[in-house]
Amino acid sequence: MFNALVVEKTETGTHAAVREISYDDLPAGDVTVLVEYSTVNYKDGLCIGPGGGLVRTYPHVPGIDFAGTVESSDDPRYKAGDAVVLTGWRVGEKYWGGYSQKARVKADYLVPLPEGLSSRQAMAVGTAGFTAMLAIMALEDHGLHPEQAPVLVTGAAGGVGSVAIAILVNLGYEVAAVTGRPEASDYLKALGATQIVARSDINETTERPLEAETWSGCVDAVGGDMLARVLGQMAYGASVAAVGLAGGAGLPTTVIPFLLRGVNLLGIDSVMQPFENRKRAWARIANDLPMDKLEGMITAATLADLPVLGKDILRGQVQGRVVVDVNA
Repeated sequence: MFNALVVEKTETGTHAAVREISYDDLPAGDVTVLVEYSTVNYKDGLCIGPGGGLVRTYPHVPGIDFAGTVESSDDPRYKAGDAVVLTGWRVGEKYWGGYSQKARVKADYLVPLPEGLSSRQAMAVGTAGFTAMLAIMALEDHGLHPEQAPVLVTGAAGGVGSVAIAILVNLGYEVAAVTGRPEASDYLKALGATQIVARSDINETTERPLEAETWSGCVDAVGGDMLARVLGQMAYGASVAAVGLAGGAGLPTTVIPFLLRGVNLLGIDSVMQPFENRKRAWARIANDLPMDKLEGMITAATLADLPVLGKDILRGQVQGRVVVDVNA
């Protein structure tokens, strides 16, 4: 028997608690992993709570990310003792996830943990940091380089934003950070942001389709009105990597930024990324993310803390990255 956070659904709603389960409870899969660490993302908050339409069947074990070592494998790509990391593939949503001391998944969902990166560090990165790296890679592939104007990061104090700032600054970029939490300013400056932009200054649409060319690139975790406003502030030929919709799924804008300034809007999906691009992103993370900055983002947690943390992240009250020691 081993511990897992199990979400049950009754007539009164969903209820999450730590309880013992067995190997027989685990779903089918090629590889059984001894989970060491997981983390908390917005989707995890949904799955710990009412499900957000992500969870199909109950009881359910959430946790869209995990890292650990292979216990047993029916797939020749992995053997006992291999260090692995998992993000995406709807694990923790449709399939049982990483809020458990053991997990069983398809081998296709795993990535070898890059050398020099611990399982704890990998989960300080998690889907949020993995997404941030994908966004930066996409911006670079579309011409972003450090000699240009500042790069804007929205939702800056969150997981994606925090990792994006740390990586961008380490690569030599000047970064402007957007936040609605004034108390987060010192945290963002410690990550290397040189400008703090109040959310209220950039969160409203304007009748002008174009404003001054201010940003050479943007990692946007907000969407909605803020993304619409940012598009009109991009420099000629610049790109915005859209990674989230914390501010809404709508986009009240015009085609003018695309037609008159050649602005690019790049969609970033972390869930179904092909294996080779996952390896490329994790290798870049191990090389380009300063581990001292990553350490400064971490809040430690256990399985028992998750019901409260799930509510907190949905309210926007989680700063940086939560690392869950599933064996504590």
